[in-house]
Amino acid sequence: MATDTETDVFEEHRPVLQGVAYRMLGRVSDAEDVVQDAWLRWSAADRSEVREPRAYLVRVTTRLAIDRLRQVKARGETYVGPWLPEPYVTDFGDTVPDTAEQAVLADTVSLAVMVVLESLSPLERAVFVLREAFGYPYAEIAAMLDRGEPAVRQLAGRARKHVDERRPRYEVDPARRRDLTERFLVAAGGGDLEALMSLLAPDVRLVGDSGGKTKAPLRVLESADHVSRFIVGVAEKGAQDLTWRFLELNGGPAALALSGGRPDSVFQLDIVDGRVQSVYIIRNPDKLRSLLNL
Repeated sequence: MATDTETDVFEEHRPVLQGVAYRMLGRVSDAEDVVQDAWLRWSAADRSEVREPRAYLVRVTTRLAIDRLRQVKARGETYVGPWLPEPYVTDFGDTVPDTAEQAVLADTVSLAVMVVLESLSPLERAVFVLREAFGYPYAEIAAMLDRGEPAVRQLAGRARKHVDERRPRYEVDPARRRDLTERFLVAAGGGDLEALMSLLAPDVRLVGDSGGKTKAPLRVLESADHVSRFIVGVAEKGAQDLTWRFLELNGGPAALALSGGRPDSVFQLDIVDGRVQSVYIIRNPDKLRSLLNL
């Protein structure tokens, strides 16, 4: 049975473990399951063989996440419509005092980057997360994954190139993103086509994730004309009881729509040169459960 001290040590590192698991899996519930499994391993571990608890826990969590990701890929699960990761609350608070470090953590958990990470192999994804998000040296990553350091460097280079080639450019200033999000919602809620068009980049993309369980586009919409007309059409038919709450999700400001007090959808925007480049809408009810008690 784990002692209070062992529990305290685990809880101290839980945010890091949750961050690793989520970036590996893109699903809050799966990440929580992996962290719980890591706790079971930790509580049964021989303490005399654990020299560095954080390194041990990150290694166990990473390996468990790799195994789970491989199982998902082996099942070849199909998804109805575009896929987006489950929204992840990222209020780093006092746990990340360095502004530059917080920016790195936020960038590696953004919706755009998480979508790109889905196309990596489990090992590439693990190396990328440990190196780019948490700054682990190659030698430590090699030890965690039981791989040679040259092989890990090769995996890291391949993963970084893949992500850099596909990572969209966007502004990370939260104040500007929050301001444009508010203006976007006012224009959308009022069905103001002209105002929406003024906010959208000409090649804007709208990605809606419903998993086939609620209404959302089953393909990515492109161009300011298509996106604005879709949004106005939704506003004209939409529910009248929606209320909005702003919060930080996946490293940036997002708007949570509530219907009858329950999460209905999440909106998040990517901004480039002061205009909306991407609109993300998550409506799959399974992906909104973790926001029920916020």
